[in-house]
Amino acid sequence: MGETMADASSANLTVDLIISLDGYASAEGWPGWWGLEAPEYLAWLGQEGEKGYTFLLGAKTYRLMSRMSEEAAAEDSGFSEDEGAALTGLAAVPKVVFSSTLQAPLTWPNSQLVTGDAIEAVAEMKRTRTGPLSTLGSLSLCRSLLTAGLVDRFRVVLFPVITGITGRERIYDGYPDVSLEMVESRTFDGRLQLLEYVPTVLSGPPGSGPA
Repeated sequence: MGETMADASSANLTVDLIISLDGYASAEGWPGWWGLEAPEYLAWLGQEGEKGYTFLLGAKTYRLMSRMSEEAAAEDSGFSEDEGAALTGLAAVPKVVFSSTLQAPLTWPNSQLVTGDAIEAVAEMKRTRTGPLSTLGSLSLCRSLLTAGLVDRFRVVLFPVITGITGRERIYDGYPDVSLEMVESRTFDGRLQLLEYVPTVLSGPPGSGPA
């Protein structure tokens, strides 16, 4: 019926997303994290950053996040202290950028450019690496990796806002059907909800065909 994610001997890959209640990645006119990046959540981000992840991202996310990281490092950046630390800290983290338009060498420190097929490259990384892998933004890349059966964990942090008019980047458009087994949940700052699942891509609705 479905395709379970990669075997336990491979490097673990997590799709990591932040979403509004109605499933948007961002909203026009709203600040980053919808203005709700409270201390407990930012502290958790810092702890996650110490786990040795290699981040996977596409060209659009690379351009956005590298610019924000650079801006956060400047004086009077406008970012809060915790937010600025989270952004500038990304410079030291290993990153693999999938793009046919960017040119090497990439200017953001610790960024490796891959111009070939992302699915083949990530499958090879999972076979040959032992450290954890995680996506950073990059909605189309997340969708492709999930559809290909390469994702071991699907993790979202749900922000308590509905951005029906201003919402941009609908996360789940184009996704396959997926069943989700919850393995962790947590609340940050009394309002943000972390939900982590083991995903299984389905070939159709349950009971509609052979397993």
